Amino acid sequence: MLEKGNRANTLHGILLIALFSFAAFYIAEIPVVRRLSFSPLIVGIVLGMLYANSLRNRLPETWVPGIRFCTKQVLRWGIVLYGFRLTLAQVAAVGVPAVVVDLIVVTVTILGGVLLGRLLKIDRDTALMTSTGSAICGAAAVLGAEPVVKCEGYKTAIAVSTVVIFGTLSMFLYPVMYRTGMLNGMTDTEVAVYTGSTLHEVAHVAGAGNAMDPTDALGIAGTATITKMIRVMLLAPVLVIMGFVLAGRRKESGGETGKRRIAVPWFAFGFIGVIGLNSLLQSLCGVETVREIPLNGTIEYVDTFMLTMAMTALGTETSLDKFRQAGARPFVLAGLLYVWLVAGGYFVTKYVVGML
Repeated sequence: MLEKGNRANTLHGILLIALFSFAAFYIAEIPVVRRLSFSPLIVGIVLGMLYANSLRNRLPETWVPGIRFCTKQVLRWGIVLYGFRLTLAQVAAVGVPAVVVDLIVVTVTILGGVLLGRLLKIDRDTALMTSTGSAICGAAAVLGAEPVVKCEGYKTAIAVSTVVIFGTLSMFLYPVMYRTGMLNGMTDTEVAVYTGSTLHEVAHVAGAGNAMDPTDALGIAGTATITKMIRVMLLAPVLVIMGFVLAGRRKESGGETGKRRIAVPWFAFGFIGVIGLNSLLQSLCGVETVREIPLNGTIEYVDTFMLTMAMTALGTETSLDKFRQAGARPFVLAGLLYVWLVAGGYFVTKYVVGML
């Protein structure tokens, strides 16, 4: 993609996306946007979509490889670097109940989403991407699944849009439920696990947790975030399993000839490896949080920028015509999954945490 003859034009496309991403970071810091917990990733895809539906036709076609480079290579490295936000100790700190709840929520959401997608007659890729985003970590999970599913860019953008809409709704709904007494049947730990295991984005969990427990005196905000991070860690094994399953289906449908190849995402293993490395670095540095590890803050900033570039690039290839083509069904699917997360997640959390 960065061949010598086309390198300059490709770099032009990458630079365009980088400029949009810088703008996304700036906009995300505006007080109103920050209160809504819209991360640069979300702002980036919105900017990209605005561009796609206004000036996109004026973009030289020779720049397109640079945009695609951002949606592929930049994306994969962004997922790998995401592991620097996590450590294995975080999993142990929360304990078995949070792990079990996360496993149940992720499994039922993905499998149920695929089944509902068939009933709603949604194409398999859109249903799988939407379900993965709802099940694990919102936009980041959709981005991670894109190279494995190998779907069109607009389907990825549709999936991201669904998790943004319903995740943002949850961020406001959960604190209201907590303060009005709707969650009085839960202990503080159960509320935290419930929040971390059912909200879509990490930013949504942080926003809701801080709204319910601003000083973390009750342990809700911290425990909810760790529970969410466990879900993020499940992204790697989910992508590996997804790669095996999809490779088998492509083989059966005649989509592959000759020797069967399993689409195992190397970046998924890199993601897990980085988590292990981060755990080792935390131990060697003798610090309490990953943010205190030297250069960790810088790496997190670079990683967020790379993911923002990937989101923005996806947005630039998403026009309203493609949304109209997809119809309302993907949003119906995401809505049904949302109901499951809010209602089903409540009872799963009560049952599992109560037993363990």
